[in-house]
Amino acid sequence: MKQLIHVLGVLSILLLVGCASQSQTAYDYTQFKEENPLSILVLPPLNDSLDVNAGYSFLSQVTYPLAESGYYVFPVAVVNDLLKHNGVTEPSDIHAIPLEKLREIFAADAVVYLKITEYGTSYKIIASDTRVTAQARLVSLKTGEKLWEGAATASTAEQQNTNQGLLGMLVVAVIDQIANTLTEKGHEVAGITSVRLLHAGGANRLLHGPRSEIKEH
Repeated sequence: MKQLIHVLGVLSILLLVGCASQSQTAYDYTQFKEENPLSILVLPPLNDSLDVNAGYSFLSQVTYPLAESGYYVFPVAVVNDLLKHNGVTEPSDIHAIPLEKLREIFAADAVVYLKITEYGTSYKIIASDTRVTAQARLVSLKTGEKLWEGAATASTAEQQNTNQGLLGMLVVAVIDQIANTLTEKGHEVAGITSVRLLHAGGANRLLHGPRSEIKEH
């Protein structure tokens, strides 16, 4: 038993070290800096979550972090309507549009492809957690090269207080589950995720755009 515990302990340490090493790997921004895109087109996200409204919720909140980071962002509602008028409504079909066609229509410098992997509130016996996880990929509409990619998560569990008894945790979990569903807590958490994902600054995150007062080195 002691040997088993020792082995598990070593494996845990190796796993943590591996994760830490991976997170510290610097992203290669060479192509990003060379192209220095100004205008960005954001396409409706692919939605792998169980919430059918996740795509609309997340898409409605992506303009702010990108604009604050120094980019011109094509109005997402206008882009969505234009695509619908041309008979393209499904995100999977929109993501399949050739880059040359997107550049011809919108004349943007780059396009952001989004994917939502988690969205909504889940009840986990002694905790209720509203979580939104999304991925993003920035692709040049001039060269077709991937300029950047990243992922981010936000969760109400980050603010939960665990200094309470088991009964109290069960009661709070049930209350949170109901309240978060009724108040569409997912939309609020999605806003936090969008900022973490698409706001420039920090390790391996987007670079500041040409309109930003902050200049990347």
